[in-house]
Amino acid sequence: MFLMKKFCMAALAAISLGQCYTANAMDASLSVGHTGQSAMVYRLSLQSNWDKNWAESSVGHITGYWDTGFTHWQADKGENNNTLSFAPVFRYEFNGDYIKPFIDIGIGVSVFQHLEVEDQKFGTAFNFEDRIGAGLHFGNGQEVALRVIHYSNGGIREPNEGVEAYSLNYRIPL
Repeated sequence: MFLMKKFCMAALAAISLGQCYTANAMDASLSVGHTGQSAMVYRLSLQSNWDKNWAESSVGHITGYWDTGFTHWQADKGENNNTLSFAPVFRYEFNGDYIKPFIDIGIGVSVFQHLEVEDQKFGTAFNFEDRIGAGLHFGNGQEVALRVIHYSNGGIREPNEGVEAYSLNYRIPL
C-alpha cells in the first residue's frame, strides 16, 4: 500500500511537470520493445519541443524536447511493473528537405511501482533514465526511431542491477 501511495504521488508530480510545458505544441509517442531479460515494454509519452536551435551548421543543429512517459513492463516471470518518467532530451538533427535523420541523448528520472523487472532488482523506486536513440523525422511531423533506455538508481542503494529497454518508437504531432 505504501509503495502504491508513492507511485500515485509520483504520477501527480509527473503530471504537474508536464503542465509546465503545455504552452508549446505537444507530440505523442508510442514505443514497443523488450528488455534484455525478455520482458515486453510498452511506453506512451508526451513530448514538447524546446523550439531552440544551437550550433547550427551546414550539417545540422542541436535542439531538444521534454519527455513525460508511462511505461508498462509485461514480465514473462514475476509480476508486471509500471513506470512514470520525466526527461530532458537533447537531439542532433541533420539537415534535410523532407526527411531529417537525428540522434537523441538524455538523462531523466523515473519512479517504478515495484522494485523488480523480471530478475533485475532495484534498491529504490526512484531510478535514473538514460537514453540514446536514432531515427528519422518526416516533414509532416511524424518520426520513427530505435531507442535504448537504461534504468538504474545510480548506486544510491543496493541492489542496483538496472534494466535496459530496447524499443521501436513512433511519434506524431497532436
